[in-house]
Amino acid sequence: MNTVFKLLLLFLSVGALAQNQTVTGKIIDNKERPLVGANVYIDGTYDGATTDEKGEFTFETSEKGPKTIVATALNYVDYKAPVVIEKAQNLVLKLRASVNVLDAVVITAGSFKAGDNSKASALKPLDIVTTAGSAGDIVGALQTLPGAQINGESGRLFVRGGESDETQTYIDGIRVAQPYGVTANNMPTRGRFSPFLFNGMTFSTGGYSAEFGDALSSVLLMNSISEPDQDKTEYSFMTVGLGFGRTKKWDKSSFSINTSYIDLAPYQWAIPQNADWNKPYRGISGEAVYRLKFKNGLLKMYSAFEYSEFDLNQKDINSVDPVRVNNKNNNLYFNSSYKGSFGTGWGIQTGVSFGLNNVNFDLDKDNLKNREVATHLKMKLDKKFSDRVRLAFGGDYFITNFDETFKPSADNSFNSGYNSGVSALFTEADIFLSKNVAMKLGARGMYNDLLEKGIVEPRVSFAFKSSQNGQFSLAYGDFHQTPKQDYLKYNTDFNYEKTAHYILNYMYSANKRTLRAEVFYKDYNDLVKYDTQTAMYNSNYSNNGSGYAKGLDVFWRDSKTIKYLDYWVSYSFIDSKRDFRNYSAEVQPSFVADHTVSVVGKYWVNDWKSQISVTNSFATGRPYNDPNQTQFMNGKTKAYNSLSLSWAYLLSQQKILFFSVSNVLGRDNVFGYQYANSPDLAGTFQRQAIGQPADRFFFVGFFWTISSDKKANNLDNL
Repeated sequence: MNTVFKLLLLFLSVGALAQNQTVTGKIIDNKERPLVGANVYIDGTYDGATTDEKGEFTFETSEKGPKTIVATALNYVDYKAPVVIEKAQNLVLKLRASVNVLDAVVITAGSFKAGDNSKASALKPLDIVTTAGSAGDIVGALQTLPGAQINGESGRLFVRGGESDETQTYIDGIRVAQPYGVTANNMPTRGRFSPFLFNGMTFSTGGYSAEFGDALSSVLLMNSISEPDQDKTEYSFMTVGLGFGRTKKWDKSSFSINTSYIDLAPYQWAIPQNADWNKPYRGISGEAVYRLKFKNGLLKMYSAFEYSEFDLNQKDINSVDPVRVNNKNNNLYFNSSYKGSFGTGWGIQTGVSFGLNNVNFDLDKDNLKNREVATHLKMKLDKKFSDRVRLAFGGDYFITNFDETFKPSADNSFNSGYNSGVSALFTEADIFLSKNVAMKLGARGMYNDLLEKGIVEPRVSFAFKSSQNGQFSLAYGDFHQTPKQDYLKYNTDFNYEKTAHYILNYMYSANKRTLRAEVFYKDYNDLVKYDTQTAMYNSNYSNNGSGYAKGLDVFWRDSKTIKYLDYWVSYSFIDSKRDFRNYSAEVQPSFVADHTVSVVGKYWVNDWKSQISVTNSFATGRPYNDPNQTQFMNGKTKAYNSLSLSWAYLLSQQKILFFSVSNVLGRDNVFGYQYANSPDLAGTFQRQAIGQPADRFFFVGFFWTISSDKKANNLDNL
């Protein structure tokens, strides 16, 4: 009986073995190279194997007939194919490299990125506020990057031959209509927003996505912090005011607030400035962000407010006595955005913003008041069809209401303003032909009900990875912009101003070193012209202006060569001419310098527990018009040069003493000249220089952070 049982077991085993099929083959990549350690199996079973050093595999299965074989490998797209088990020998499975790997190509033409773990980052997340001379102002730091012009008399962002209003600012993808504080003529302003609540930034110098529009030159995209790492309280005691910040984190939500009070009166008393203040600048501002996590998304609600006032006497070449400028300004901004996913491969981003800005100016005995209410609604959907194709599409709607009243001391008041609605649709596809070749194809359509005109803008970008660490990018796009507020409040019979961008970029990044070189050409058409000294209600307006801008930008950053030293050098050359405003010929605009160089260095001194930062910015002279000469715009200012230093000393892990001084050498930089409206008795037009409000600016602050881990501090924020 025992013998019979053994024979029966042997018979069944042989029968089972006879039913198994052997599957063999080889897995290779698209260059015919064997893939070691790849996994292969029959779909829906546990039957499979791992490839050997030759990329070969073999395994047995009891399955029969038509099945699906699956092969997977790290950094490669999963492979699936139908097979007949009885014929599945000597298979050759070719896997395609995934484009979602760290060394995949990424389009960089026209964009500087900071933070958000971007593969194309040229800046660290908080470089914008650790730069000496920036005084914690985002725009001040961006002026050290190639493509941005140094404009000390306004403090605003001028990019590649464009005016400051040709740049649009966005927070979490939603537009900020009033990004700058109000100031007097030829006095620099600051951005309204503290950098402490942002961890990602993209500064586009041209060729930007079809998702954004109504800007001729540039977009500045700022992303607020999505997930704070811990509870934190921050105190700031400064020579110019006080600051307080608080972050509270819960399981699925968090709340951050940042407030400050600035008063320049004590500073002005201790260190007099060139400005003749009756009441130095003072203001109170605050920002708050609430975040709520859902299963498949994140809701953010961001709000900011600012109230400021100042009173000063400004010299005017056309007036014997100084002109008194008294200003009060209050601004409110609210932004709500949601970003998440749904379904299979679908993403959604939607939001709304509201901006309210009230300005009250007294100019001697004249009074100017204006009020702007701006709203932005947006929705964007995107669908990932594969790791090689992603499509995005959506729409915007912008509403602007502007009212202004000017009341001269001895005349009736004059009212102006406008109401406009701008609707836009956009679509864009990201296509990865391989991990070395990518392209972005897009288009944006826009209609302005005030102008009663619509346009369509094509956008295209292309990138080619030429080596492991280097790549080329190309970008082309048409860009249109509604004429600015200074013109629309008097006249609405306009076309869009427009330009075309052509960009070629090379970027190399490896071993904590980055080289970025870019050439560009911009062709301007339909720029606004008028026939009076300044834009006025009785000016004759047209869209007969034109121009161009072309040049070279170079950026080099190195944080590897010298231990504890991180530095970057940026250089810009621009050749730009315009016939616009009241210009009598196509000439270089007064806000453009041919050559701009910035050198920024940050060195950590371990023995001193200190970070020392140095910034030197240089720009060749800018043109100005001298009415004493026959040739238009024939003058040139002397070169701009400013050396700034800062020192952050770590008193303890969470207490920092910070000192900075801008324009250390006290150079008298001149940005242009104001000429008299009429000549004197000798027939000469007198002038006065447009310069800096102070030869130097000193800043001392004490920063104290209290956090859950007792390690976080404000050093990176200085």
